[in-house]
Amino acid sequence: MSFLVSLLVLSALIFFHELGHYLAARRMGVRVEVFSIGFGKKVASFYKWGNEWRLALIPLGGYVKMKGQDDSDPSKKSYDSDSYNVKTPLQKMFILFAGPLANFVLAFFLYFIIALGGPNILSPVVGEVTKESPAFVAGLEANDTIRSINGIEIKTWEEMAKIIETSSDSLDIQIERNGYIRQISLLPKITQTKNMFGETIEKKMIGIAAAGVTHKLELGLSQTLSYATNQTIFASTMIFTSVKKLILGEVPANELGGVISIVKITSDASEAGWMSVLFFAALISVNLGVLNLLPIPALDGGHIMFNIYEFLFKKEVNEEIMVKLTIAGWVILFSLMGLGLYNDINRLLG
Repeated sequence: MSFLVSLLVLSALIFFHELGHYLAARRMGVRVEVFSIGFGKKVASFYKWGNEWRLALIPLGGYVKMKGQDDSDPSKKSYDSDSYNVKTPLQKMFILFAGPLANFVLAFFLYFIIALGGPNILSPVVGEVTKESPAFVAGLEANDTIRSINGIEIKTWEEMAKIIETSSDSLDIQIERNGYIRQISLLPKITQTKNMFGETIEKKMIGIAAAGVTHKLELGLSQTLSYATNQTIFASTMIFTSVKKLILGEVPANELGGVISIVKITSDASEAGWMSVLFFAALISVNLGVLNLLPIPALDGGHIMFNIYEFLFKKEVNEEIMVKLTIAGWVILFSLMGLGLYNDINRLLG
């Protein structure tokens, strides 16, 4: 059942990406010949609205085949009035960008639904206290609840951590312990720690870990919109940064995951409940949007790059160069997919 959920989630995200391209192409007067979910042998299909809707055997992607555009052979072009090739560079970029945009919009919508449902968030309840740390010296203990810092009410662990990290002086902290309110003062200390990418960084800390206590976040309409916006921006920034660090070698290549990782994590999320599935689906949707904007020929970003060249220099990219770059793009994509699959298998084998 969890595998089926994974397949449905992945297919839905691909569908919305391709739907973005489809609607934009139709809006620009380009004829769409095939709308396919999956690659390879056709499993089922039907004709509607002037094009074929297809379900293919390998559900690892999808595509919208527009008249005059063929990634398998970039030299095949059509100059009919309803062809992709006769559109201006700006019109073609609009069509290309619409796919990733659809993924960002979908992620925002999913985060909005999550916010309406009241997402669980980490409470400012102290778990472990590091010996000789500022918190230990000040007398903080496990199960203490941070109520305020310098008069600012604290509702989440994230709020507390942000205030500590950006502090410039000592902090007056109000805590609740066994039903009683206490007041302590301490000075955060710059400490080495690991960030989400496994890199060693330095930041101000007081030497406490979360107890793992969570509570539901109750949000009004404006707060719900803000939550969805902030989560979408955070996820996009995180994935852009991850890709940059992977390219620069700051994150090891064995951290790259493939489709097996996506299926496994989605399966695990489905067992944890619908909220976890929505969280992961939103993250993967942003991931699809970001990765498709990379300037790699055969991806949307690569085609956008070609059209920027055409817009600036008023001529198309040399056909021979385009073919070679497209082939190179496919080699890069298949290499990354192979590396992700290799890493996935290694993780499964321990």
